[in-house]
Amino acid sequence: MRDNTFAIDELLNAWEETYKKGQLTFWIFLALKESNKCVEDIKAFVEKASKQSMSCEEQSLYRTLRKFQNLAIVAYENRKVSKGPDRKYYHLTENGSLLFRRFVERNILIFNDSYIINLLNK
Repeated sequence: MRDNTFAIDELLNAWEETYKKGQLTFWIFLALKESNKCVEDIKAFVEKASKQSMSCEEQSLYRTLRKFQNLAIVAYENRKVSKGPDRKYYHLTENGSLLFRRFVERNILIFNDSYIINLLNK
């Protein structure tokens, strides 16, 4: 039994790693839907809102946000802070908001379907 539990744990860890890689965009967009945020605030939001199941390095966030800027789905504004250089505060553009809404409609809201809920609770 112990070997089987170990094998299941290994499979679960591998599945979760793959799953989490695809979720970073969702969590970034959700953070920015709540409000404009700097990278540190996005990181904190992701960790808190996911109940610590997701984490991300700031460097990964910067890289991802730069890619989103190039796609015109995220933009930023510089804000003065009390110490140091101006800080970038990111927000979803109109296209970013539309993209996120359509993604949620197609891929997230399906989990509100009673048939799916019943299967998950089975």
